[in-house]
Amino acid sequence: MKTIGIIREGKKPSDLRTPLTPRQCVELMNIIPELKILVQTSPFRCFNDDEYKNVGIEVVEDMTSCDILFGVKEVPVNELIAGKTYLFFSHTIKKQIHNRVLLRTVLEKHIRLIDYETLMWEAGNRIIGFGRFAGIVGTHYAFTMMGKKYGLYDFKPAHECKDYAEMVEQYIGVKLPAVKIVICGDGRVAHGCIEFMKKLRIHRVSQEEFLDNVYEEPVFVQLRSEDYYTHKDNRMWDKSDFYKHPEDYVSSFKPYYQKADVMLNAIFWKEDVPMFFTHEDMKRMDFNIKIISDISCDVPGPIPSTIKSTTINDPYFGYNPFMEKETKPFQANTIDVQAVGNLPCELPVDASIEFGEQLIRHVIPNLLIEDKENIIKNATIADDGKLTERYTYLQDYVQ
Repeated sequence: MKTIGIIREGKKPSDLRTPLTPRQCVELMNIIPELKILVQTSPFRCFNDDEYKNVGIEVVEDMTSCDILFGVKEVPVNELIAGKTYLFFSHTIKKQIHNRVLLRTVLEKHIRLIDYETLMWEAGNRIIGFGRFAGIVGTHYAFTMMGKKYGLYDFKPAHECKDYAEMVEQYIGVKLPAVKIVICGDGRVAHGCIEFMKKLRIHRVSQEEFLDNVYEEPVFVQLRSEDYYTHKDNRMWDKSDFYKHPEDYVSSFKPYYQKADVMLNAIFWKEDVPMFFTHEDMKRMDFNIKIISDISCDVPGPIPSTIKSTTINDPYFGYNPFMEKETKPFQANTIDVQAVGNLPCELPVDASIEFGEQLIRHVIPNLLIEDKENIIKNATIADDGKLTERYTYLQDYVQ
């Protein structure tokens, strides 16, 4: 019999999400009768201890009897149990400085680390993630910021709503301003943005319509990387080459920053990819963007005004492009930014339900029964004290 454990989130501020809801734990044990699930007690998880106990799931403090441990965010190094298999978002594959000690400790304790971010289908697209809800909440933030900046309405932030449905209900009867919104990206996050736009019945327009027309209602356009980056030598667009050699490309985003009022950044960014625009561009008279919801939140990253990440309790800051400094938000001369790094945590129940469904359908069978397509093998960053072959590029980072 295998025993899996749902660990308490230890990273601060505390994350409310869970990999498996109480009902999903029961469902999974029905699917795999030889499986046992333990849940670590938690004072803040969106599903409380009693909700697990009420469906027959054992809630404990000590997780050492578990073979496999599921979390959401990075596990504090002092809480890692030697010799176990862990699944969580480690945020190490881009050599993030703040998590170097985490990966070091994983190796020292001979932990098998499987990162949700590296679980991929054969085609290269991610199997699992919270990106959809990051896009939904990030888009809601953009409209909330509009209300605050122009005194139009006062929406509750997502984390003060019971669920996604309550968040959407706030828009009933509210007339949104006639703004032009540009969405950059084509993954889960961007599609979460688009889903929310559709719920609000905001009209999608083509690139030509966005740049040429004036509207009396809000509209949005979606851009992919080929729409805002071009090769320095004007070569035909090649997405593979772009990600291999981003230094050979330049931004062609200018027509959009001249026309857009609101920007939603939902791209996957990597080092050396050019910025959308520069500090100097932001000082230009024709730089029209007034609100940026930086959902991807890379610091430093492709947006110069994202000089820091923000928190759910303090999500906004103003940016003065002429001083190149942070200031109070929602003033006449500021570009207002939200850069919350854990947006899906604001709708923890909805996000947890969807995440658990993906785990049960696509991940756990490969983990416990048969790894038919090497999905688990390819997502394993470390095992038995060593980096796996696919992730040996992290050796210098660890050292």
